[in-house]
Amino acid sequence: MFDEMGPSAAVRTPYKTINTWIEKTGAKILQQKRDEAETIFRKVGITFSVYGEGGDPERLIPFDIFPRIFTNSEWETLSKGIDQRARVLNRFIWDVYHDAEIIKAGIIPEDLIYQNDAYLPAMKGIDPPQGIYSHIIGIDIVRTGPEEFYVLEDNCRTPSGVSYMLENREIMIRLFPELFEDNHVLPVDTYPSQLRETLRSVKPPLCEGEPTIVVLTPGPFNSAFYEHGFLADEMGVELVEGPDLYTEDGLVYMRTTCGPQRVDVIYRRIDDKYLDPQRFDPDSILGVPGLIDAFEKGSVTLISAPGAGIADDKAVYTYVPDMVRFYFDEEPILSNVPTWKCSDAAERAHVLSKLDELVVKEVHGSGGYGLLIGPHATDEQRAVFAKAIEKNPKGYIAQPTLDLSTCPTLAKGDIAPRHVDLRPFALVGSKNGEMTVSLTPGGLTRVAMREGSLVVNSSQGGGVKDTWVLKGE
Repeated sequence: MFDEMGPSAAVRTPYKTINTWIEKTGAKILQQKRDEAETIFRKVGITFSVYGEGGDPERLIPFDIFPRIFTNSEWETLSKGIDQRARVLNRFIWDVYHDAEIIKAGIIPEDLIYQNDAYLPAMKGIDPPQGIYSHIIGIDIVRTGPEEFYVLEDNCRTPSGVSYMLENREIMIRLFPELFEDNHVLPVDTYPSQLRETLRSVKPPLCEGEPTIVVLTPGPFNSAFYEHGFLADEMGVELVEGPDLYTEDGLVYMRTTCGPQRVDVIYRRIDDKYLDPQRFDPDSILGVPGLIDAFEKGSVTLISAPGAGIADDKAVYTYVPDMVRFYFDEEPILSNVPTWKCSDAAERAHVLSKLDELVVKEVHGSGGYGLLIGPHATDEQRAVFAKAIEKNPKGYIAQPTLDLSTCPTLAKGDIAPRHVDLRPFALVGSKNGEMTVSLTPGGLTRVAMREGSLVVNSSQGGGVKDTWVLKGE
């Protein structure tokens, strides 16, 4: 198992200053600082909700005060891989809503796309501004060794967590300013301005002058509502709900105290099916009637475009390396985790015979739900999944149980290794008609707070850490 900091007798270079700080400070004071951080999070209101559970409707995500650290050269490798992946995912989405060359070439099965719930036939042939479908992509990455990084999954619709990346850094600077004087950590606070510039760069064809940008939220009962308000505030744009907007003559307007105001770019944080009751779910009260008509007309840009979710389906994920070779004639810089598709009879048989060794995922699952970690599951749990796979084989994939890297973490008053993953956020925009990809040096490091656990999702008790990218090695 790879320890990001390394053993005490051979601490890795990027962690040496932190190691000295840990030894000098001691667990007791660190625990006091962690409690102080929690108080700040509570006062500021940095919380999240879990659907369908009682108790505290607004929880704090456990925050760990030990940062996860990357050298500049490590980050450079990751950045190149993320850039390549963000471009190819957008190229793929455009293709399946237009010429479908990758299907005609026999690279990806037709039914995997056209019978997929995430594929929206209504979007076929529609050209989003600058040909960009997914503008904010969160790519989940795990590490198993010094040079071994794997993409666990892609999030092309509305990935959450960037507010924690920013708030984690804010808290760390507030509590431990001396660490940032000594470690030459690259800043992350440019993300809101980068995001705004990305949204501005993809303004619709019918927008003249500076675009009006809004963040569209389902409202305060959504689990990521804090983040919606945070991002709107940081970008200096309005946070709106569906009833705040309306369409007229193919244009979108926002109701304001000064009268109607034209809206050009909508960073929507609601799911496709709720966006427009005239096109999708007629019972939706979250969306805006006529919104898709306005999108088709070119009077508004939707971030991300409806139908972009086809690229982050867990079964489609298995084909991303093939997409890179097909569209770019390149080798993928970042590898996928080896994955078995249960839709294939031979692979399904392998999965069913190795359920006690594999991680099984529903292709449409998220947030740590629809997941079986075979080695940690009971016989009964494995039996339930076996039946589910046999009943709906297309609905599942399986992966080996990787030895995720660990970082030192404050757990119950002691400092102990805990497994981590990473979600960096790629911003896909346009400049002079060319697609651009920008990446803030950092991301959301999620940590499994329980000893031995591989589940890092906040909805399953996982916590978060600040992520450092050093200016040097």
